[in-house]
Amino acid sequence: MRGLKILVTVMGIVIVVGFGVVAAVIAGRLARREPASIAHAFAITAVDIPRDARIEAMTAASDRLILDLALPGGGHDIVVIDLVTGTRLGTIELHPNP
Repeated sequence: MRGLKILVTVMGIVIVVGFGVVAAVIAGRLARREPASIAHAFAITAVDIPRDARIEAMTAASDRLILDLALPGGGHDIVVIDLVTGTRLGTIELHPNP
């Protein structure tokens, strides 16, 4: 019985010390964390879209902006823009199936 009490006490101490270590690591990482800044902002950037096209949907995904353009001829274009630099990464042309 005495061995069981010692084992339970040691395991309790291990749990408390382990919790303290985890809390200290989390606190240390939060203290070193860089505050959000506007250092990564880009200058004013123009993105050209076809004349008379309209933006039907806009989605932000991680560091990308995705635009769904409705074209006047009935087609759609998907435009992908990098939010870090503001550059147009590419366009996917969607054509209606006849």
